[in-house]
Amino acid sequence: MLGCAMDLFSSATSDKAPAPLAERLRPHSIDEMVGQQHLLGKDGILRRLIEQDQFTSAILWGPPGTGKTTLARVIAQTTRSNFVAFSAVLQGVKDIREVVAKAQQERNYYGRRTLLFVDEIHRFNKAQQDALLPWVENGDITLIGATTENPSFEVNSALLSRSRVFVLEPLAVEDIQQLLKRALSSREGLGLQQLEIEDKAIEFIAEQAHGDARIALNNLEIAAATTDNKSIKYSDAATAMQKAPLLYDKGAEEHYNVISAFIKSMRGSNPDAAIYWLARMIEAGEDPLFIARRMVIFAAEDIGNADPRALQIAVATQQAVHFVGMPEGRIPLAQAVTYLATAPKSNAAYVAIGEAQKEVRQSGALPVPYHLRNAPTGLMKDLGYGKSYQYAHNHTDSVVTQEHLPEALCGRDFYRPQDSGYEKMIRERLDWWAAQREKQEGE
Repeated sequence: MLGCAMDLFSSATSDKAPAPLAERLRPHSIDEMVGQQHLLGKDGILRRLIEQDQFTSAILWGPPGTGKTTLARVIAQTTRSNFVAFSAVLQGVKDIREVVAKAQQERNYYGRRTLLFVDEIHRFNKAQQDALLPWVENGDITLIGATTENPSFEVNSALLSRSRVFVLEPLAVEDIQQLLKRALSSREGLGLQQLEIEDKAIEFIAEQAHGDARIALNNLEIAAATTDNKSIKYSDAATAMQKAPLLYDKGAEEHYNVISAFIKSMRGSNPDAAIYWLARMIEAGEDPLFIARRMVIFAAEDIGNADPRALQIAVATQQAVHFVGMPEGRIPLAQAVTYLATAPKSNAAYVAIGEAQKEVRQSGALPVPYHLRNAPTGLMKDLGYGKSYQYAHNHTDSVVTQEHLPEALCGRDFYRPQDSGYEKMIRERLDWWAAQREKQEGE
């Protein structure tokens, strides 16, 4: 009767719905994982620790969908550890004690260590984290904590000091495309359906995932379930994400049209237009770091010394977007775009380097004036290197009359600051210095 009951139960449960695509496709080895090459590549530190069975407690810090849970499972399988998943939201100190008791049995009787995976470890309160500490210290438990928050602020210093922090990056579009193709060909995935997919569709799904593999696979699964035939088209992908595809092909004309409009709107000091074109790019799935790079270039080329803070803000924006990711990255992008659009404009530095490079190409390597040359040896001093050099700080207002350009270019000006913003002050300072030099020469 027991055997029959078990057969009936097995039969009843065999028809249950399959696990989500993302779960079915979880890798079982390091080589099956995509992305995180800085950790898992041939010379990656995490790969070496795992393969040499030298892995110790760790915190995996990164945005959602970057493989934190998968990596923990792979580590457990590779190191032949007993894997225990623990929810920081649903379980407490009592559950920790039960896990520890079983871990001690595994260690004492089977010589096998327990790898405790704590998802969202930043949600652990101090008491829960303190309860783990002694068992991590004595080796009964190897802890892997996963978090999307900065562990410096969210994990107790004592526990953090006994763990190594590994930073996971958002997956590149190419990595996600590789996952999607694997899902379409794998028997565990959608391979039995023998589906085809348009290149634009797979690119769109990968781009719209913003580095999150789970989102990409979920959207692919929806697109596969709702397509009318054996081919997933661009429109199917857009429908799966409930998002209308914008006319914006990152490899073709519209991409360049939109980025051109974005730059020209900032150059034209129109923050409303600039923020609109920014929104167009974000909604179309443009790489936010590409946008930030263009803003860094713009700050130096079109604003320059009219407002030196512009470049600082643009660089800080690039760092902020890289740090927080999307969709929150749109906020520092918007702040920077409105600042750059409303800043005073000058391309004097951009024009200066262009003219200087043109001169170098035309006149070649003109000799450095002797008084500007370095003279580290006696022979060089005898040859006149550094002779008659005037140290600016030894003169009134640090103004000297010596020439700093090659003799053939004496008096040539490349940088001509404009009458805009801070550059107006620079121009006035240069004019004042020129007047002081004339005064010195006349004395």
